[in-house]
Amino acid sequence: MTVSAERLLFAYAQGVFPMAESASDPQLYWFDPPERGILPVGGVHVSRSMRRLLRRAGWHATVNRDFMGVIAGCADRPETWINAPLIGLYAELHRMGHAHSLEVWEGDALIGGTYGVSLGAAFFAESMFSRRPSASKAALIWMSHHLRACGFTLWDTQYPTPHLASMGGTAISRLDYRRRLARAVRQPVRFETTALPEAQALLQEITQTS
Repeated sequence: MTVSAERLLFAYAQGVFPMAESASDPQLYWFDPPERGILPVGGVHVSRSMRRLLRRAGWHATVNRDFMGVIAGCADRPETWINAPLIGLYAELHRMGHAHSLEVWEGDALIGGTYGVSLGAAFFAESMFSRRPSASKAALIWMSHHLRACGFTLWDTQYPTPHLASMGGTAISRLDYRRRLARAVRQPVRFETTALPEAQALLQEITQTS
């Protein structure tokens, strides 16, 4: 069955998401795990070592500046669930205003990022990547700020992982997730393409709100 971008959005609204077994497998499979990973919007944990790194690294972040570059970075690994049909679907959702990227830069070099799908006040994180140590963590910290600024209430990470748990991620039941999702998708929230704060300003805001 051919999956359209509209059908993909409908699936997300029901709590279901697609993955492929590998980049070479054209088939998509649907997943609805019994436990769902989520991150706190505007409240990710930032360790002292991460704060020091952000202060000295000179990195900066943007949103939706290089969507396809972020997907390419996420798929550039020995094993990936991101196949060609999914890349095409996410590119279409990006054109429709429902898929977004956050890029982390070192000068003009793209060194990390994350991307996902938005629907109402729900943001469905799909993948992230690093070309420098902790660049993906930096992407999540900037994304946390941006989602809160836009008014998002649910930040879905699909599966809970130790990496996400170290940043405040938790696991909730499928039933709890669907309740939160049903509320979030009804809220008229937009993922705005606005300038992100520099690292120092970001850290000051985190200190004031933590």
